[in-house]
Amino acid sequence: MNREIFEEEHEEFRRSFRRFLDVEAVPHAREWEAEHVVDRTFWPKAGALGFLGFEAPERFGGLGIADFRYNAVVVEETALSGMAGDNFSLHNDIVAPYLVEYATEEQQERWLPGFVEGTTVTAIAMTEPGAGSDLAAIQTKGRIEGDEVVIDGSKTFITNGSQADLVIALVRTGEGDGRGLTLVAVEGGTPGFTRGTPLVKAGRMAQDTAELAFSDCRVPVANIIGERGRAFDIVKRNLPRERLSIAVNAVASARRGLALAVEHATTRTTFGKPLAEHQVVRHTLAELHTAVEVAGSHVDRCILALNAGELSAAEAAGAKYWATELEGRVLDEALQLFGGYGYMDEYPISRMWRDARIQRIYGGASAIMLDIVGRDLTRSVPA
Repeated sequence: MNREIFEEEHEEFRRSFRRFLDVEAVPHAREWEAEHVVDRTFWPKAGALGFLGFEAPERFGGLGIADFRYNAVVVEETALSGMAGDNFSLHNDIVAPYLVEYATEEQQERWLPGFVEGTTVTAIAMTEPGAGSDLAAIQTKGRIEGDEVVIDGSKTFITNGSQADLVIALVRTGEGDGRGLTLVAVEGGTPGFTRGTPLVKAGRMAQDTAELAFSDCRVPVANIIGERGRAFDIVKRNLPRERLSIAVNAVASARRGLALAVEHATTRTTFGKPLAEHQVVRHTLAELHTAVEVAGSHVDRCILALNAGELSAAEAAGAKYWATELEGRVLDEALQLFGGYGYMDEYPISRMWRDARIQRIYGGASAIMLDIVGRDLTRSVPA
């Protein structure tokens, strides 16, 4: 069944982006995994071709394109290429709205040109050792002293953490009832800001993930993004987009895993005949194919809803929950069909299987997603 949400300009963008990945990324994938980081020279190449920060206004080098279908193309093709990582989605889907929608004109002049060019690597620092899905539990302090914000605390599991030139940190400044949170942009090289080496993870080896520390880190008040003490509202407004991006990635990953399984099942011989001629295998593939198609159709609707400003937090949470749980099931079943070969690192299905596990954790764990949907449902029930 043909997908109907994309137009010819999206498909041309898709072809161009995939050519870029095949030349500039795929040949280096294993090298980047060994180094636990994507080489910095990669990002200016992506920026030069318009694949970074395309939502930014043209006066800052962007294309002024506010159409999440382009974001979806980037996420899908990255997953389909086998390049497991969240660098593009972090840059275009998560960080971009903070800079394009909430940064001041002066802040945009400072940060957006490098953001679009790929010379400014960004990160968003929310998760802490004691606060993951529960952002209300954040303990990193941001004390206001004159024209400075003095930051003390630590962040962990931060994508792009060891390389980032600009980190948007969520800190507690204590406005109102003492729970006020504020977004502060911390630039690389700021005294009191240190970062660890890339963490070694179970999957997504090439993704730079690091711990950050702030000790008497003094940042100009002019680096506050949005209204002081009201960051939680901004973050909540951006979470549906982040979770939809993860759902798009999950469906694309499941599609690729299923394609690998089908190819293997039609070429691998067991008990004197192709694996696919065993009824139980055909039924497994048929069930997975149907589930992926249904999930894909729903995620496509969510993309259009986001474009129209109609995607609710609960709808995004439900899409993220369903797509990532399905991705895990599809890749697990696909690996099973490969037998012992599927557990070998040289086989793409093995790397996909390990890389997918984090999808059910970050952006809000599956249990949190279910709770968001459940609370929304019960609020809507008449008394």
